[in-house]
Amino acid sequence: MPSKGHILVAAITAALATVPARACETDAELNLNDVKLADVVVIGRVANYRIVLDQDFRKKMLASPNLSPDIRRIYETGSIMSDYARFDVQVDEVLFGKAPEVLAATWDNSTFSEPEQMGPGPFLIAMRDPSSKMPPLRAPSATILPDPERGTLTVLQAPCSSPFIFEPDGEEAKAIRQKLRVRRGQR
Repeated sequence: MPSKGHILVAAITAALATVPARACETDAELNLNDVKLADVVVIGRVANYRIVLDQDFRKKMLASPNLSPDIRRIYETGSIMSDYARFDVQVDEVLFGKAPEVLAATWDNSTFSEPEQMGPGPFLIAMRDPSSKMPPLRAPSATILPDPERGTLTVLQAPCSSPFIFEPDGEEAKAIRQKLRVRRGQR
């Protein structure tokens, strides 16, 4: 018979890994100056968008005979923090950095689960190389998971804030374009 301690540890682990609840205690305000941490900023269209499920973690957790039916159901069919989105960006315009005509990207949203679907856009998307740069850090309760796919750019996003995915003609995109001009030494 499992001890109360084992049940408590399993419940805490399940609560931290699952995302029906918010992963952040407080929201971090979007700061467009974070674009300085981007390696690549493009205007492009999203293709092949899909959610990549963390099957290894699910399998490990489902092997536990002590899971409650509700927690077991989450691991069988729900969204957990280590799931992420993967998609291709068909690049129309490079605003900063270097990018091929089509680039692979990931998005591991620390604030809530990624949307099941994403429209094609176009979008202004700022991305960083997770092997060389950390995301901006401002939230007291942020969770940062390891790079989901080595060698792949990931959407720039401070934990507990909004992602750098914007309508290309929106106010945020206009402000980012101005910040990039300043970054390149243009006015």
